[in-house]
Amino acid sequence: MIRVLETPAALAAAAAQDAADRIRRAIRDRGGARIVAATGASQIAFLDALVRQPDIDWGKVEMFHLDEYIGLPVDHPASFRKYLLERLIGPAGITRHHLLDGERDAAAVCREVGALIREQPVDVALVGIGENAHLAFNDPPADFETAEPYLVVRLDERCRLQQVGEGWFAGLADVPETAISMSVRQILAAKSIVCVVPDQRKAEAVRAAVEGPVDPMTPASILQQHHDITIYLDRESSSLLTS
Repeated sequence: MIRVLETPAALAAAAAQDAADRIRRAIRDRGGARIVAATGASQIAFLDALVRQPDIDWGKVEMFHLDEYIGLPVDHPASFRKYLLERLIGPAGITRHHLLDGERDAAAVCREVGALIREQPVDVALVGIGENAHLAFNDPPADFETAEPYLVVRLDERCRLQQVGEGWFAGLADVPETAISMSVRQILAAKSIVCVVPDQRKAEAVRAAVEGPVDPMTPASILQQHHDITIYLDRESSSLLTS
């Protein structure tokens, strides 16, 4: 399902209400909710709206991390661990969370957090789409086949330039070339997906992901295969859609 809202603020509010409903439902039905959370500039307003949603027992929420740069310290402004601690974990009061430590051995982190996420299904994956249509840090050509929950990936130049453009790094040379990312198949294993994609700069990626073929060169196109996904767009990010 695609929902188009007039403004980024309206998009964030609608997506937050949807995500909150899904989290509450999982807590009601199972006694707890397992979620995956995305980061980046496009998710800030959404996460701010989500943590302000009423009647979520965040103490019953277990959160998994979508991706992280390799070699970046947690106090770096671009650290996704820092981002989640400041914008979701801290404000919401989530006590059970599994962050990806990019300063440790990456293969070991993939194994350890991968074993934890395999223990039970994820109820809700909160994701975005990159300017190059990446899904998490699965840049084109994305690995659509691996069953491993997490993998080490190499970031392409367009992805790294996006990070500079969003103001996380001073220049391209400062952006790490490798990262830990949740795999495409692990994202698709979530029971439901809420995908938040505002801004004109994402319009071409949205068009390719929604209307184009499922193709590893357009990683987010794989979302077409999920049975319960809602993609939230604003007027600008949806501007190139033909229907």
